[in-house]
Amino acid sequence: MIKLPSLVMSVLVAATPAPAGSAFANDVLRPGTARQAGLLPDRIAALPVIAAAYLEPTLDHPGHPVYAGATVLAAHRGLVVSRFAVGDAVRYTAGPDGIVELPTDQRVPARTDTLWDLASISKLFTAILVLQQAEAGRLDLDAPVARYVPELAAAHVTARQLLTHTSGLPAWLPLHLRYPTAAQRLAAALATPAGPAGAHVYSDIGLIVLGVLVERVTGKPLGQAVRAGVTGPLGMRSTGYNPGPALRERAAATEHQPAVGRGMVRGEVHDENAWALGGVAGHAGLFSTADDLAILCQALLNGGTHRGRRILSEESVRQALTDHGDGRGLGFQLGEHTYMDGMASPITFGHTGFTGTSVVIDPIDRSFLIVLSNRVHPDRTWARIDVARRALARTLAQAHPIPGPAATGTPWRADRRDGAVMTLTAGPAHGSFQIWYDTEPRNDTVTVESSADGITWAPLPMTLRSGADVATSDGTLTGFGGRRWWRVHTDASRLRFTYRTDAASQGRGVLVAGIRQPYTADGWTSSQAGAER
Repeated sequence: MIKLPSLVMSVLVAATPAPAGSAFANDVLRPGTARQAGLLPDRIAALPVIAAAYLEPTLDHPGHPVYAGATVLAAHRGLVVSRFAVGDAVRYTAGPDGIVELPTDQRVPARTDTLWDLASISKLFTAILVLQQAEAGRLDLDAPVARYVPELAAAHVTARQLLTHTSGLPAWLPLHLRYPTAAQRLAAALATPAGPAGAHVYSDIGLIVLGVLVERVTGKPLGQAVRAGVTGPLGMRSTGYNPGPALRERAAATEHQPAVGRGMVRGEVHDENAWALGGVAGHAGLFSTADDLAILCQALLNGGTHRGRRILSEESVRQALTDHGDGRGLGFQLGEHTYMDGMASPITFGHTGFTGTSVVIDPIDRSFLIVLSNRVHPDRTWARIDVARRALARTLAQAHPIPGPAATGTPWRADRRDGAVMTLTAGPAHGSFQIWYDTEPRNDTVTVESSADGITWAPLPMTLRSGADVATSDGTLTGFGGRRWWRVHTDASRLRFTYRTDAASQGRGVLVAGIRQPYTADGWTSSQAGAER
């Protein structure tokens, strides 16, 4: 099949005008419209409608709303094309008999400047600080962390392993329940033994250790290190740990936590371990706004800089966004369709947070999507947020027009349906056809078959060509197709294209061009070239 690294880099360089010697963008954030950004206005206009739909139970999510409220921001090539809030920052309170939904006039509406608990998106800030120290030569990513934190029991563990969640440390421990003081809880985290390194285990404990590492190497408390290394230089004025009284009124409520004596949490970190460590930890604790996070997203798209203020070198950003196995960069998640959906590619990066937050950053399209919500308000068991994350990411992806193919005639597009089988039967025009595909790897596939009589079908071995790139297939295509058209020559008289999707995530779909009038089209629709999405 396609050799992804060479293909992805060729697409990235071609799609991203940048300063000489750089493969990164150099965009500055500013307000804009969908038309100014070259996006499809109807899809961008649909984002608030989709976000609002999850304020109440839906057919695919019965029982409870996905979240009480949310702030969403979408940008493309530096233009902020959508920025809005839906629902409430505070919708519920705790009464004598349990959770009570507040009357409408007593709720606190969500706003575009609402302060949200980022949860595990905090890990990205810790990762950036670690990379900064490595750049400065104060830290060796491949040296044992015990060199800098001598009391660390997992003496063999390196910073690189902690960033990629391959250290062997456990995912989580109830530090807040087992130990009475913050000092004892932190000491227990550092004393946690690690199993053999190598296997991927997403570990909060590992990021707590990295937070301590940052403090030891910088000589600053973690909160001060974040301010000095990231939020201060980038001008992220509303981002930090333990928001003070002036900011707490802007904070969204999270969960009712009577089991630990907290009541309805608002303006304090939701994560119990981070709270028990004083509100500041490497894995959780930061609060922020969509506007502040947009600055960080744009800086990362730009290779570590925004408005002349650099937080990372381009080389460090490249290393952070290199797949070190299982779709893990250095602190970042890569190509994760469960929440990135149609924005996913092998180099799309981002992270999620347990409270209902996520960032998705697509370097190929120079786009990003920020979703900040309080899906744990008032109870973490009420909702799963990925259904809303996927719907919003899919809609933003659909806003990007797909250029028309070189072939003449109307292209055909498979419908965007989950859990479906869609079939198009036709003959090739002039001995060839063109195909554009971007699917969820392995789970969603497009199969091309040939037949001489329309009764007996067999997979069509293919050689696909796009510019200088050549790939082969046994008849089945899946995953990232480079967001480009591929030409296939064939002497088959009849072709059958079958697109199968699983129950949830998708890429951007499948289009076929250069075919004669179809004999059958079940789940495929003809589209005008140049307006595909």
